[in-house]
Amino acid sequence: MKFDLPKEKASVIKVVGVGGGGSNAVNHMYQAGIKGVEFLVCNTDSQALNASPVPMKVQLGASLTEGRGAGSLPEMGKNSAIENLDDVKEALGHNTKMIFITAGMGGGTGTGAAPVIAKLAKEMGMLTVGIVTVPFNFEGKKRQVQALKGIEELKSTVDTLLVICNDKLREIHGDLKLTEAFGHADDILSTAARSIAEIITVTGYINVDFADVYTV
Repeated sequence: MKFDLPKEKASVIKVVGVGGGGSNAVNHMYQAGIKGVEFLVCNTDSQALNASPVPMKVQLGASLTEGRGAGSLPEMGKNSAIENLDDVKEALGHNTKMIFITAGMGGGTGTGAAPVIAKLAKEMGMLTVGIVTVPFNFEGKKRQVQALKGIEELKSTVDTLLVICNDKLREIHGDLKLTEAFGHADDILSTAARSIAEIITVTGYINVDFADVYTV
């Protein structure tokens, strides 16, 4: 996949965090600062949403979840995104040409809502890149299965999908405490999206063949 983005159009890139893991990654990117990129967080968890420093936010499925999250149920995440799809559409804006969707797969909101939001972005004519994580093995079989199913759904709604395997972090960093493990996962998710976005916004022009990147 090859694409051009002139420098004056750099601000037409949005990075969207969906669910807990995706929103954490976007929070990190927002605080680190990437020029020419706008950020959006979408979550069912109102407490996490309110705690986010990112100004642009969309509460998903307030009537379904009462702001308490999707309870690790992807179907709940999906229906929550559908409930607020008009709000997401408005937040994405019609000038956006490229969108990065970051999510941690395996839970409810990221797994269920990310494919819905990606499909919307594609229908709006945006170049859509998904960057997601696969759960650690210690998170259990159910989350692994849900993650793989969510990845299959997301694959059909994005132009390119990058998948980050969290267990590889343990191979690199050795035994990690639980909080450290999830912190590293958020950092990797953030770094992946930031690196690609900054290539575009800093150089102003890109001609990248994503076949050279680990994609699914």
